[in-house]
Amino acid sequence: MSPEVLEVSVIVPAYNESARLVPTLERIAAYLDEHHPRYEVIVVDDGSTDDTVPLAEALADAHPRIRVIALGKNRGKGAAVRGGVLAAEGEQILFSDADLATPIEELAKLRSALADGNDIAIASRAVAGADIQVRQHPARELMGRTFNLMVRALMVGTIRDTQCGFKLFTRQAAHDLFARAHIEGFAFDVEILWMARGRYRVAEVPVTWRHVDESKVSPGGDAARMFRDLVRIRWLHRGGR
Repeated sequence: MSPEVLEVSVIVPAYNESARLVPTLERIAAYLDEHHPRYEVIVVDDGSTDDTVPLAEALADAHPRIRVIALGKNRGKGAAVRGGVLAAEGEQILFSDADLATPIEELAKLRSALADGNDIAIASRAVAGADIQVRQHPARELMGRTFNLMVRALMVGTIRDTQCGFKLFTRQAAHDLFARAHIEGFAFDVEILWMARGRYRVAEVPVTWRHVDESKVSPGGDAARMFRDLVRIRWLHRGGR
């Protein structure tokens, strides 16, 4: 018998997510069981110090479509997503934040964009049609808008929201881009979209989104690193490298 061809892989990066990981995985699995039964969910633990790994492994033991990769130490969201993407076997590869700020049901919109001929479909809170149900604290919103303005000015000017944690790729595009990526922190999305320019068709898709407390992004240290990484991305990929 030939091996099963997986329709979709869902990558869930996790760092100290023991409080919400199990219901998140159960919701993702329930949706995929109904709509895309040939799937896999890959949880990538980024060096958690809580019970994230044993909880995820217990659920994986009970659910054959879920598997767990443990990085062993905290390296950053970009490293976790990259590890999951490169291990994924689905024809389409989605990464989703563990808080499900963008509901898994929005996958249908991104799959529609790929069906229209795009190679990458990214969820967006900043284009017409987006439904922001719960907003962030004003200070965090200001940080996000400032970062996006810098990204548009220096990097990917046509994309209005690079940081929404819900992006779908064809397997070919995902494996190509993430295999060549360097950024291990929160700015990894920008590097991926920067490398995609001129190579892949990217659709920015309006989605439903709601802010969830306990964000892992620090308005201080992480924000400064993200801004520094913008410069690093330009240097790393100068001259089309």
